[in-house]
Amino acid sequence: MRKFLLIPAAAFTLFAQQPQTAAPASQAPASAAGGAAGGVTTAPNQGQDELIKHVDDLMWHVLLGDIAEIDKIEYTSLPPTHIPNPKAPGAGNPLIIRAYTFIPRNLDKSKKQPLIVFCHQGIHANEDTRDAHVFRELIEQGYSIISSDYRGSTGYGRGFYEDIDYGGREVDDVYTGMQWMLENHSFLDARRVGIIGWSHGGAITLMNVFQHPKDYAVAYAGVPASDLVARMGYESAGYAALYSAPYHIGKSVRDDVMEYRKRSPVYHAKELATPLLIHTNTNDEDVNVLEVEHLIEALKAEGKKFEYKIYQDAPGGHYFNRIDTKLAKDSRREVYQFLAGYLKPDKPVQ
Repeated sequence: MRKFLLIPAAAFTLFAQQPQTAAPASQAPASAAGGAAGGVTTAPNQGQDELIKHVDDLMWHVLLGDIAEIDKIEYTSLPPTHIPNPKAPGAGNPLIIRAYTFIPRNLDKSKKQPLIVFCHQGIHANEDTRDAHVFRELIEQGYSIISSDYRGSTGYGRGFYEDIDYGGREVDDVYTGMQWMLENHSFLDARRVGIIGWSHGGAITLMNVFQHPKDYAVAYAGVPASDLVARMGYESAGYAALYSAPYHIGKSVRDDVMEYRKRSPVYHAKELATPLLIHTNTNDEDVNVLEVEHLIEALKAEGKKFEYKIYQDAPGGHYFNRIDTKLAKDSRREVYQFLAGYLKPDKPVQ
């Protein structure tokens, strides 16, 4: 308990010494609250946001340091999509992306081992320790993990926040992170890479396997945001404004429906060539089940082989299988069994 209290306190002390360069809260753009796919509110104070991120970075070590070697790395991805002044020095430089890496402490590195790419939830969110229990379950099964805070993530200042490219270069950020992990850890098997994500992370998971089908052995998409056109039809005006902001898509769905379709997994169903499991829930208060049903119907129409399960009013709504209920744990066990069939076929999950 003493260790738990001292580390966050140290983080506050260290952060207080850092210069504050973020924009004032009054100038901050709108943000999706709580890391979910929807629920737009005013963005939190960017300085406070970065402070919370620093503390949470340390909490990963507190919560999982007993079973994993944990690191936070930096790599370059594609340049920003919106460059205010293209002639400024370095304006077109590749964007620097941060990512968390986890390697089981007891892993036999003399043998080739599988890798999980974990796509964090939230349009404007980041990978944080709310997912620590899921990471622990995966690490205890012998999986190494990389999870990128792709462009648009919170905790890195307003500039990075406004580099968002929904369904575009954020997908590349995650894919480039996977490549970094394979290039820097020779014991990882490029033929056994799985990718998983919930909510917006589920959308990025889908777009990754649609665009890079030969690079992933298996995928899981939980309650995935699947149809951005339909989503604009049932979400609030404030939510829609997030997408039409100049630093984002810059147009409403009414102005350019094809642009919204391009960024929606449902319109890429014909590209599926990776084993896929999808979960959704009929009482999901964030990603309405109709979105995922559209995806399922589109995949069936294309004659694709995949697995799915529609939970009926499962307690927890959008978070139904990420909480600590028996149903949630049983659902995650289904996910792990599916992944193991392709990543660790010799060691099925019990």
